[in-house]
Amino acid sequence: MGQSNASATPSNGKQSVILAYSGGLDTSVAIKWLQESYGLDVITLTVDVGQQSDIKDAMRRAKLIGASKAWVIDAKAEFLEQYVFPALKANALYEGAYPLSTALARPLMAKKLAELAQRLGATHVAHGCTGKGNDQVRFEASLMALAPHLKIVAPVREWEMTREEEIDYAESHGLPVTVSKASPYSIDDNLWGRSIECGILEDPAAQPPLDVYEWTAAPEQAPDVSEVVSIQFEKGLPWGLNGTKLSSVELVETLNTLAGKHGVGRVDSIENRLVGIKSREVYECPAATVLLKAHLDLESLVLPKDLLHFKRQVEAKYAELVYNGLWYSPLKAALEAFIEHTQDVVTGEVRVKLYKGAATVVGRSSPHSMYDASLATYEKGDVFDQSASKGFIYIWGLPLKVASLAAKGKAEDGGTSVGEGVVGPVPSSTK
Repeated sequence: MGQSNASATPSNGKQSVILAYSGGLDTSVAIKWLQESYGLDVITLTVDVGQQSDIKDAMRRAKLIGASKAWVIDAKAEFLEQYVFPALKANALYEGAYPLSTALARPLMAKKLAELAQRLGATHVAHGCTGKGNDQVRFEASLMALAPHLKIVAPVREWEMTREEEIDYAESHGLPVTVSKASPYSIDDNLWGRSIECGILEDPAAQPPLDVYEWTAAPEQAPDVSEVVSIQFEKGLPWGLNGTKLSSVELVETLNTLAGKHGVGRVDSIENRLVGIKSREVYECPAATVLLKAHLDLESLVLPKDLLHFKRQVEAKYAELVYNGLWYSPLKAALEAFIEHTQDVVTGEVRVKLYKGAATVVGRSSPHSMYDASLATYEKGDVFDQSASKGFIYIWGLPLKVASLAAKGKAEDGGTSVGEGVVGPVPSSTK
């Protein structure tokens, strides 16, 4: 954790607010606005979860705008190991599309806000989320669970300025911001993904301009030669690439680069927000796309059918809870305990081919594999007793036959009996 100076108590006797600071337009304007509107001493906190922006420059600009202190916490490994990888074990994709990159970072940021507020004796915490987005819920629900005594301020929700008006506010106050009316995108990024909003993207019919993408090559401009990467897992956790053990941060950063080079990881979807509106969302999630596909595939090899199918239902609920800001809820904790139990056998290797925007699983192996070649083969060595299928199908389909006959009234009219029409021996008793 770094800070701009050693003093933790405002010398002017003002109450303090810890502002979750990204260095972007909203939170930069919020520094000055909180001072003018609330008379608070503003302390900024930037949680480093792998965002590509210059954090040192953001700290410098926070001080220039008027923050009394500017703190930075390096939480990259904690973010991946305690937030992202549990979600990976859950194959968490909101509405089957969004890997929850921003949603997973918010509860961690809220935790760091609460911890710093307690450390410095601050009475308020603040965030830069809008009044119609999901992040406001994620921050505030998490803070309510972790530090219910803190007062929460949401400047963007209160001031009701348009994005252009914010830019005008920044210019009129001489605030050093990095956004302009010519490039109006709102961007949030971390190791698990990059989200892009605003500008032309608000038209769901408009194709995203090339300049919105930074992590991924356009598929038509990606290399003409495919690349296969092998990913090693142990108990659901990725630990290596191509047999080389890597730290969590190294692994995800490397995959972001490799998959991004091949155009893998672009998501353009219509998303149902918690607040009840539909929004057009554009994401870049190269590493997340590859790891989720690989983990999902490895589970299909090692988990029994009934457990696998039930887990898929749990995963959808888990993703919904995370999206809706309920990371610290009892239900999410209970689902996570179930998911963790399923991961005991999710060990092995998955090979994924990267090519022109696609990540395709091309092979998998595990010491816990439930695949039995002698049962699956159609060649010599087949040990499956195909004659057993006749009786199995009779029993399996019998309720359908009974229901059909009952509906047609044939049983009462002396029509075909339940036992007729089956080739081969049938049970002599109906007990």
